[in-house]
Amino acid sequence: MKVVGLAGFSGAGKTTLAEQLIPALKAHGLRVSVVKHAHHAFDIDYPGKDTWRHRQAGAYEVVAASDRRMALQREFEQPTDLTVHDLLRVLHPGVDWVLVEGYKHSNLLKIEVWRAETGQPAQYPDNPFIAVIATDDPEALPAATLRPVLDLNQPAALAAWLVENGDRFEYVPEAYL
Repeated sequence: MKVVGLAGFSGAGKTTLAEQLIPALKAHGLRVSVVKHAHHAFDIDYPGKDTWRHRQAGAYEVVAASDRRMALQREFEQPTDLTVHDLLRVLHPGVDWVLVEGYKHSNLLKIEVWRAETGQPAQYPDNPFIAVIATDDPEALPAATLRPVLDLNQPAALAAWLVENGDRFEYVPEAYL
């Protein structure tokens, strides 16, 4: 599988880019998964549902499955800080690409999503894991770079670039143990 992170400050458009890259990569015949870092108390369940009731009763894991989808929820007894590599290990082995959003300090290669209008600094000058920059205003980049600079508003072109450069993003789990 190939893995690429999406790095950038809040409001830069990481989620929107992921949402656009998924169908663009699928158009190349690829299976795409997403790993998303969430805030501390997020929930995908809600009171009254059977799975919620099982969790409230103290189940460590609840798996809900149908002929269309499966969801695994795990309750940690103590706060547990999973690494992105822990999460990548649980994904289906047949996935072609994984988009990782929210692990900006990880040692994965990343697309930096940068917009001048956010007023936030760019990460690429000081982050060796930024492989490519996606921006809507390349002229506003704060520092010259030899990295590819692609149009944030052209997700199909960015997906094509990822496919063409896929070897760079091959994930080798043993390298991160």
